[in-house]
Amino acid sequence: VESMRTLKNVAVKRGSITIPCLYDAQYKTNSKFWCKGYYWSSCSIVAYANTHGSTSVTDYPEQNMFTVEINPVSDSGYYWCAAEIGRNPDDGDYLYLTVREDPGLSVESGRVSGAEGGRVTVQCLYSAAYRNTQKQWCRFKDGCCKTVGMSSTSQNSSVHISDDGRSFSVEIRGLKKSDAGWYWCGAGDLQVPVHVSVGGEAPGLPKHQQDHTASGSSVMALCLIFGLLLVLVLLGWVIWKYKQNHLGLLVTDRGCNRSLGLKKPRENAVTYGSGVDRQCTASSASEPDVTYSTVKISPHPS
Repeated sequence: VESMRTLKNVAVKRGSITIPCLYDAQYKTNSKFWCKGYYWSSCSIVAYANTHGSTSVTDYPEQNMFTVEINPVSDSGYYWCAAEIGRNPDDGDYLYLTVREDPGLSVESGRVSGAEGGRVTVQCLYSAAYRNTQKQWCRFKDGCCKTVGMSSTSQNSSVHISDDGRSFSVEIRGLKKSDAGWYWCGAGDLQVPVHVSVGGEAPGLPKHQQDHTASGSSVMALCLIFGLLLVLVLLGWVIWKYKQNHLGLLVTDRGCNRSLGLKKPRENAVTYGSGVDRQCTASSASEPDVTYSTVKISPHPS
């Protein structure tokens, strides 16, 4: 049984790539590192676990696995996934990394995610030189593979593969939590790693990045709640001011009754056409003109 295991011949375009490395449970607490060189005994250490830079090594002890993220990828050559043993010789497994602008095998996305019960699709593209080679989709943790053109498979029947002569498409249906993890597309001797996540898990992110994502969401939620409360307070203040201003109109000023139009105009009232109906008692009418006359009665002659 291999105590350290990784891929063997990885193809990659210039950009970034993440390499998975599995180790035996006995190395759970040992320091992990990434090493470059043809000979194991003389390879130069590029990065240790839980350090971050152009090459980042992240250890996942609960999964007996660590990942190596290289960004940017620049140099082809032999590399080693390794564990520091101490008094005994260190342990490691090698891979060859081929960096080209047009690699013989590539994927549209090295990370895909889907909801539990849903489906994900991975597109594996190959060059004409690999058209007649064996195409495979394999699960990294146990090496179970499904081969294009073969009905039998060591993976479950939820995995479906189709090949159109330029690429092969892998579809995983009815996703389960157990489907999450690392896989690889294979064509001939080339491999490309792919990470599948299920049910809201952040695909392929180191733990510290997932924690920052969760805390960022909490801060945004608190800001949203505070903003809504502020809007409600301002709205209440505006309504209060509106009521105060209108109540000021309900006053009596020198016999003038002012209202908001809730009463009908009285007879002999004068209505002023301003924004608010105002009913004021009309001034007393002038007395009508009166003609006075004197009647003189003359006595009749006897």
